[in-house]
Amino acid sequence: MAFSENFLSELRARADMESVASSYVTLKRRGRILTGLCPFHNEKTPSFTVYPETQSYYCFGCGNGGDVITFIKNIENLDYTEAVRLLADRVGLAVPQDSGYDAGLYEKRRRMFEANRLAARYFHNTLYSPAGEAGLTYFHERGLTDKTIRKFGLGFAPPGWENLRRYLNHEGFSDRELYEANLLRMRERGGSKSYYDAFSERVMFPIIDLRGNVLAFSGRALVSGAPRKYVNTSDTLIYKKGENLFALNFARKSKAGNLILCEGNMDVVALHQAGFDNAVAGLGTALTEQQASLLSRYTSEVLLCYDNDEAGQKAVRRALSVFEKTTIHVKVIRMQGGKDPDEIIKTHGPERFRALLNDAANDVEYRILQARSAHDVSTSDGKASFLEDACQVLADVASPVERDIYAARLADETSVSKDAILSRTKTIRSGNVKRKTQNRLRDIRELSAPAQKAVDTVNPERAKHLRAAKAEETLLASFMHNPEFFSQIKEEVKTENFVTAFNARVFDAVAGCISQHGHFSLSMLEDSFTAEEKSAVAAIQTLIPNLADTPEECRDCIRVLAQEKAKSGLEDPAALSDADFLKLFRPN
Repeated sequence: MAFSENFLSELRARADMESVASSYVTLKRRGRILTGLCPFHNEKTPSFTVYPETQSYYCFGCGNGGDVITFIKNIENLDYTEAVRLLADRVGLAVPQDSGYDAGLYEKRRRMFEANRLAARYFHNTLYSPAGEAGLTYFHERGLTDKTIRKFGLGFAPPGWENLRRYLNHEGFSDRELYEANLLRMRERGGSKSYYDAFSERVMFPIIDLRGNVLAFSGRALVSGAPRKYVNTSDTLIYKKGENLFALNFARKSKAGNLILCEGNMDVVALHQAGFDNAVAGLGTALTEQQASLLSRYTSEVLLCYDNDEAGQKAVRRALSVFEKTTIHVKVIRMQGGKDPDEIIKTHGPERFRALLNDAANDVEYRILQARSAHDVSTSDGKASFLEDACQVLADVASPVERDIYAARLADETSVSKDAILSRTKTIRSGNVKRKTQNRLRDIRELSAPAQKAVDTVNPERAKHLRAAKAEETLLASFMHNPEFFSQIKEEVKTENFVTAFNARVFDAVAGCISQHGHFSLSMLEDSFTAEEKSAVAAIQTLIPNLADTPEECRDCIRVLAQEKAKSGLEDPAALSDADFLKLFRPN
């Protein structure tokens, strides 16, 4: 590895896994481990686990796992080198200058960040030049002050398709670098390639991450009849639009206690100027689970502020379905007095919008309102259909007190008894509970072997050779935790003793690390294992708290492997009964 093991060992010692993870996830101690809601996928039941003893983490829900460097790499969307540097800066450890990484991926990402930074400065400076008059006029006519324009770094891409290209070429960037950053586009004609600016005659919104890096751009057309109203940077080495939010770098510092999720960048800028500094927006896509997970790191309540049209209401329904998988409390702002926040503020002032915030409907109220609007409740059939849909909504409400309150409201509104409404809700809820129980049992079966979900993809032989794989993983976990055990019995176990190819490969790596360094850490696998494979190795480490921690346990595993090797065939676990399936995971 380019970073010495001595340096990485010092970094891991200073960057305690528990402390680092706690700055992103609320953790609760449970004996020797800590658990919390996973920051890498949406969930309501904690499956993210930190193991202080091994300085590692693993999520039993999504299979993401690794050490503290892997955690920072994944949660901050960095490459390995950037994660090391960020951690080193955080703990005050100097990074060796001769690490040898600057010629690789780190350097490419650094150049991309620099190109975006210069592009943002170019667009902003152009906005305040004669060439940017149209863009500045647009922003001023939309009511933005120069202070707001400067705060968000707004800019203008002038007419023409060579302006930014010439500027950044002069700054030392090649066409290929700018194309990979999606600042340039490419056309092919007659076998030849030519590059041109990705943005022309558009007002520009830079997308800035939480560390102040310019990741991407969103450009709004000024020319009427343009093919696309908005053009956004495509995914690049440093930017994934489904994993970022516009203005989160500002909104996360808000004291409001919640976040307002809008559809467009202009809505967000207008809200911030009006004093609502907790507004953010998606980036040209429907809300993703990654964005919802990102929001959950900074708030427990989100106010949905989408346009008051069919597309906007469809986006609301989509967002609610995504947030259902999280612990975030959601409210829906009903746009009254304008189609979007910008129009409402301009027409009625900030206080009117604040009143809409205070009157926002929670997700249950919103769903009932939507159900009501879909039926003619003045007729008996319409009322019955509405109440059936409303009972479906109430069946998802966990609190019996809340169900009672909403049933009482519906009873008053429809002149149908509360008891009848609650009775129908109970019937629907019973069916839902049964389905959820079945789904839960299915999930338990899938996760009954430690980290099965993660390793199945990288170790496809595991499902067919469960007993052998279990012995292999116990043996590997023992060696990872107690390198001296390997030294004691290394003559008794060889690569060829392993039944599954992946675990044999892990054994080779662990044995090599112990032989060379005297210990094992997940960072040592950086150059030879993929991210998914490292997560599977982290899953093996989750066995450590339950080990007997004796050389005899290791020898027992070796004997099991010898038995399994001797078998001519192994049972297919898919054909086993539940009882026999569970026996596979009981101690021998």
